[in-house]
Amino acid sequence: MNTRISSLPLIALLAAIGFAAPQPARADNLLIHRVQQEKGMDLPSRGMSMAQVERKYGAPQRKLSPRGGDSARHPVINRWEYASFIVYFEHDHVIHSVLNTPAGNNTNPAAVN
Repeated sequence: MNTRISSLPLIALLAAIGFAAPQPARADNLLIHRVQQEKGMDLPSRGMSMAQVERKYGAPQRKLSPRGGDSARHPVINRWEYASFIVYFEHDHVIHSVLNTPAGNNTNPAAVN
C-alpha cells in the first residue's frame, strides 16, 4: 500500500497563498509620491480667501460648478482649476489644494459636473 501523499496539490496551494499575500499597492505609492510633490509646491493654503488666491495665483482656468449647500452640514464647496492644481473652497475660504494629476480622483473634474 502506498501511503505517500502527492505533493502536487500542496505545491499548488502554497503557490496560491504566495500570490494572495499582500503586495504594496501601486495606488499607495502614487499617493505618497503625490503628497511629497504637494509639500514642495507653492499651493494655496488653508484659510486663504478667494480674493487672496486670485491675487496671488491669478484667475483660475475654470471655476467649476459649486457642490453642496443643501444644509448646514453640507456647506457650499467651490472648486477652482489651475494648470497644475485644484483649490477647494468652503464658502469663500480654502479648505484644500491638490495637484491636478492622474494620481488622484481629480483627473477630469469637468466630468463630475
